[in-house]
Amino acid sequence: MTLIPNRPRNSLPILDARSGHYFWKGQGALSIKTFRNGRAVYEAGHGHFAVGEGSYLLLNHGQEYSITIEAQAPVESFCIFFPEHMTEEIYRSLITPEEKLLDDPLSLKPGPVDFVEKTYGNDEWLTPALLKLKAEYGNKLGDDVWLDEQLHDLAQRLLQVHRQVHREMLKLPSRKASTREELFRRVSIGHDYMTAYYAKPITLEEIAGAACLSPNHFLRCYKQLFGQSPHQYLTELRLREAKRLLLRTDTSITDICLNVGFHSPSSFSGLFAKRFGASPSRFRQKK
Repeated sequence: MTLIPNRPRNSLPILDARSGHYFWKGQGALSIKTFRNGRAVYEAGHGHFAVGEGSYLLLNHGQEYSITIEAQAPVESFCIFFPEHMTEEIYRSLITPEEKLLDDPLSLKPGPVDFVEKTYGNDEWLTPALLKLKAEYGNKLGDDVWLDEQLHDLAQRLLQVHRQVHREMLKLPSRKASTREELFRRVSIGHDYMTAYYAKPITLEEIAGAACLSPNHFLRCYKQLFGQSPHQYLTELRLREAKRLLLRTDTSITDICLNVGFHSPSSFSGLFAKRFGASPSRFRQKK
């Protein structure tokens, strides 16, 4: 099945589409990727990213990436593509005194804004604007002024997210800001690798290798940044996916156990009961 846009894409900076099976590889603009009713898997730079409900992916201008969608039912995508230099222009307007903006309104003195490429959980800055844009977009086709205003608003919100990310970097103890930033990027790549491949039998060495860090270095930095171990994160992620499958499908409990990455049904049942207060079978009966 090929990509099925809900409306003609033309040169619009928004892609609103549905697809069950899709692959694309190339270079893109600064963009926000969101998906519903399934997920898409991206490979970009050294990172592997799974994007579904509850998160969005941010990729920088000029990044080479590939996207793969393999699903039984169509996955809904809603992706925003920003014109080149828009975020730089907005950043300049926010940090430059008014009198200088009047004297030199078009110069782009600040360098490119280098966003951290990772999946971001739904937040208070960007997510509400994305939901509002998606709800209104279909009724605003052809209204270029409205669309430009929405892109400027989203770009400004992206800069708020960018500032928040730099605050999170302070959790890492390095004295040099450049070292903290690089560590943050690498640990985030490892975190996204786990999110993308949680259902597979991945190891700490493999996760750390994806982050280009030694296992011990990754483990220490991951705990500092996320407040839990990689194993704890993987366990919670697998349990939440098992809960979703128990509520939404008729798949057998044994198959759910194996499909989310657990190897022992008895161990899975015990972990599930401890986390959600009922065994998988009793939990399913209550739905």
